[in-house]
Amino acid sequence: MANEARMTLMEHLAELRRRLIISFLAVGIGAIVAWILYDHIIELLLEPYCKILPVDQECKLYVRSPFEPFSLKLTVAGYGGLSLAIPVILWQLWRFIAPGLYSHEKKYAIPFIAAGVGLFALGVGLAYWSIPRALDFLLFGLGVDQFEELLSPLEYISFVVKMMVAFGIAFQFPILLIFLQILGILDNKTLRAGRQYASVGIVILVAVITPSGDPFTLMVLSIPMYLFYEISILFGRIRNRRARKAAAGT
Repeated sequence: MANEARMTLMEHLAELRRRLIISFLAVGIGAIVAWILYDHIIELLLEPYCKILPVDQECKLYVRSPFEPFSLKLTVAGYGGLSLAIPVILWQLWRFIAPGLYSHEKKYAIPFIAAGVGLFALGVGLAYWSIPRALDFLLFGLGVDQFEELLSPLEYISFVVKMMVAFGIAFQFPILLIFLQILGILDNKTLRAGRQYASVGIVILVAVITPSGDPFTLMVLSIPMYLFYEISILFGRIRNRRARKAAAGT
């Protein structure tokens, strides 16, 4: 019995390693694509900064180190690779947890992947929309008129891509809560009872994961995350109601 249990554990670890290797390969391939499309990505990422500058001011960033352009390209490739690999990463995650699900729960594979990719894209889009407003507050809204902004490419692009990836990952929040309920790890009653703590916890979490920490960004991300929390509770209620009806019909 012990050997069987140990063998089962080894099989799980081997499966986890396999899924991680595939995910890392997907990130690597995505990084190559982002490296090739580097110039187009930079133009896109510069747009939020250029939007907030006065009409007569040229949109420029200032290189402060001979190694900065290369470090910048690696940063863009790395985060770009991670973003492009999201569908593969979610699929590998599903394949890892699927053996522990009931047969009727395995039908959620396509909705899981589609929702994950869609929510990630939605989070990235929301971040891209909010970045000019965050920059305007951080650079011009604090009343420091005696300073002139001289942003370096690495500092600025790192800020932008971290913000976008942070929003995309944060938008996976409802999927996490829903599947914890499906797996029986998290109870719907616990979610309902924890509403007041969740609202505070979400704001703290957003402050930690977003690089700007400005009030506008906190509001923009905290509101949808709390809505996701309520949607997860609604999902759990509907699922429990269906389970009770199914049990009553048998």
